[in-house]
Amino acid sequence: MNSVVLSHVSDRIGYIKLNNPEKRNAMSPALISGLKEAFLSMESNEDVKVVLLSASGKAFCAGADLAYLQQMQEFTYEQNLADSRSLKELFELIYNFPKVVIAAVQGHALAGGCGLVTVCDFAFSAPAALFGYTEVAIGFVPALVSVFLLEQIGGAKTQELLLSGELITSSKAAELGLITEVIQTEELEKTAFDFAQKLILKNSSSSMTETKMLLRELTKEARTKALDFAAELNAKVRANPDCKQGISAFLSKSKPVW
Repeated sequence: MNSVVLSHVSDRIGYIKLNNPEKRNAMSPALISGLKEAFLSMESNEDVKVVLLSASGKAFCAGADLAYLQQMQEFTYEQNLADSRSLKELFELIYNFPKVVIAAVQGHALAGGCGLVTVCDFAFSAPAALFGYTEVAIGFVPALVSVFLLEQIGGAKTQELLLSGELITSSKAAELGLITEVIQTEELEKTAFDFAQKLILKNSSSSMTETKMLLRELTKEARTKALDFAAELNAKVRANPDCKQGISAFLSKSKPVW
């Protein structure tokens, strides 16, 4: 397991923690790879009935890693497509995970980080956490997450969030159905644990798995096609002049002129 993602098992809960607080747990290749490795390990572990996803530091996940954004400026379409498909694989892995996944969101979850919250089954958030898909502000398109968000909160609210690119409060996120509930910060960890234990003690593992797989299967064909299209669009848009300008401005901490 790489150091930017930590994991362990206790009380039938598989704990997975984003652990790169210096970079606000940004979505780097190492973090994406570490999350895949951790979830696959939990999937095959018979001692795990529920997975609890959390993060170290002040932010849950601040979106794309700055250093990686700089590297991406030189990527070919094929490299961008491979990178996009890697993120797609992570989101699909969590969304289709056969065990219940609960997120404990102690801080801001932005762009790809908000996508991580979106693909979890339940999400409890601290009051101060902000959520948002800010891609349009840097000339990018939130292609992959749009597919999952549409299923979760519907077309009108998805459009509102993705086209505005605005950050919303945890209470607004709960109102939209993006998260499950807002919990006081000091109670967040205990609430997530207690909820996980309630599922473990009261519900059948096989029934929860079959129910989750039923819900995923009902929309699988359309979702699979949409995600393939989204991955290709994601890679294509990175070559767009607006995206290049937006990322350059973001990296230099200046404002792009649209």
